[in-house]
Amino acid sequence: MDIMMINALLDSLMKVFETMVGIKAEPGVPVAKDDNVSRGDVSGIMVMENDKAKGSMAISFTQAAITQIAKKMLGDDLKKIDDTARDLTGEMTNMLVGGAKKILSEKGFDFDMSTPAVVDGKNHKIVHKYSGQTVILPFNARNEQFFLEINFV
Repeated sequence: MDIMMINALLDSLMKVFETMVGIKAEPGVPVAKDDNVSRGDVSGIMVMENDKAKGSMAISFTQAAITQIAKKMLGDDLKKIDDTARDLTGEMTNMLVGGAKKILSEKGFDFDMSTPAVVDGKNHKIVHKYSGQTVILPFNARNEQFFLEINFV
């Protein structure tokens, strides 16, 4: 997996959280993921492709994390994963990948990106389109966890 792609996604994620959410996201230790079970309760998934690289990324929020984000961004007090949580997850996914696309474009790499797909529920599945190794990066934001998955071939 290209480190440039990972760095672009990480840079974008940090900027989105700082500017849009107003929370500093603290990365944990990345690990290889060997299943397709989500680590969160609601996830956004997007495909990124160009003629040299193909892959997808997913961001998966625990209910507590998406509740905290909704409170900061929208002023909403979510009690469960609902349409607002799903819409916000899709928008966060779109901002994350859009930011990474901009970073990569400035370095001469253009990517096409899909519309985000959002899935939710305990132990929902995150299925990446390609067969590359998935790496999962845990994050902590004010003691709430979320997870970034990256899978590129």
